[in-house]
Amino acid sequence: MAVPQNKISKARRNQRRSHHALSGSNPNECSNCGELKRPHHVCPSCGHYAEREVVSMIDEIDIDEDAA
Repeated sequence: MAVPQNKISKARRNQRRSHHALSGSNPNECSNCGELKRPHHVCPSCGHYAEREVVSMIDEIDIDEDAA
């Protein structure tokens, strides 16, 4: 059975994990509305991708207060 012979100190353990940090995102500007969006994804604010509308966005949703 593989069992460590000596305890790994916190400093040595954390030095090994120094490259495990997450990197920051790289947002791009939407060519249609100018909002920041993830690269190669549909814009969440306007629904455009590559200069064309892919998802039609609803501006207002009419919700009945009685139904809620």
